[in-house]
Amino acid sequence: MQVYLVGGAVRDALLNRKVIERDYVVVGATPEQMIAKGFTQVGKDFPVFLHPKTNEEYALARTERKSGKGYTGFVCDASSDVTLEEDLTRRDLTVNAMAQDSDGKIIDPYNGKQDLDNKCLRHVSDAFSEDPLRVFRVARFAARYAYLGFTIADETLALMSTMAASGELQALSAERVWQETRRSLVERSPEVYFATLEATGGLNDWFSELLPVINESIEMLRSATKKDTPPLSGMPLLLARFTSLCIHLNEEQASALCQRLKTQNQVSEIVTLACKFKGILLSKDDNQANSASRVLTADNLMMLFNGTDAWRRPERFETLLNAIRHCAEFEAVMWDKRQSVIIDALLAAKRVDVKDIIAKGIKGSAIKDALNREKLIAIEHVMAQTITSS
Repeated sequence: MQVYLVGGAVRDALLNRKVIERDYVVVGATPEQMIAKGFTQVGKDFPVFLHPKTNEEYALARTERKSGKGYTGFVCDASSDVTLEEDLTRRDLTVNAMAQDSDGKIIDPYNGKQDLDNKCLRHVSDAFSEDPLRVFRVARFAARYAYLGFTIADETLALMSTMAASGELQALSAERVWQETRRSLVERSPEVYFATLEATGGLNDWFSELLPVINESIEMLRSATKKDTPPLSGMPLLLARFTSLCIHLNEEQASALCQRLKTQNQVSEIVTLACKFKGILLSKDDNQANSASRVLTADNLMMLFNGTDAWRRPERFETLLNAIRHCAEFEAVMWDKRQSVIIDALLAAKRVDVKDIIAKGIKGSAIKDALNREKLIAIEHVMAQTITSS
């Protein structure tokens, strides 16, 4: 039994990047031997085991043979006579097909180290085309390492284009496509992911709404990435960047895209609301407006507050404002001032008490109309004060 550190841990160590997780390949072992040593088996399609102390993943060396569509249509052979080189040849990129033994020696049968030095992402073998998810995965690696100057080999780009044209990408699950997309959106250069997919035809099946506006979307995303200050992370970062990517879509297009990708509910809600109300949120200031319809008005703010249910869901509304900030800055909207006015107007409108309206003797359906009028007056007062103070 021989154990090797493989994949991303070897690659990132050679790039002097922080190693987040470590994966191991075990050669010459059987599932029974692994279990006897205290490992816990977790893999169903192929034998993967968790180390009894570190909980790190140890997979038996394996080969795969394509047997159906998508990324799950494989027959796996994890017998004890599978060699390390056979296991590595099934991997996607040469830079991910290196291993390290217990003495620290690098095993590199497919010249991954040379491709690292040349800053090249190159597929290992023609078996690459058997897994359509790799089109998205390689695009993600391109986004991750673009800051280091990495590019995708021409022959790999050509193979990715062939795979996209074959229709195989349609067989992927929405969850896996969104997983690669979500991870790419929080990389240093997320626009590279979408530029790569656009160049290879990888947008056609899953991101068709973006095709007519892809250049504008990529430029907006690139701009947003440069303005992540103060530093964002986690869901706020994802929301800001995905909103920037999708802001050129209308409400129906944004909703269709999120439904197809099966994004989290919060992502779908914020992106769809941003696309629906961008005309109000991104309207120019008075001295910048090209037409009266682009001026922020009390009526528009009432429409915004009602349409986003800002009254009952203030936290979601605040998240929306934060998510669209980069788009506003790209459009040269003075966002800090704009956001302050919007929030002050909302707070003023929320201070209108329906009890005061009822106390005036207003009854029935007239109460709602009166309430809206009073809210509108409160908003207009805030906006008048803003104009006066400026």
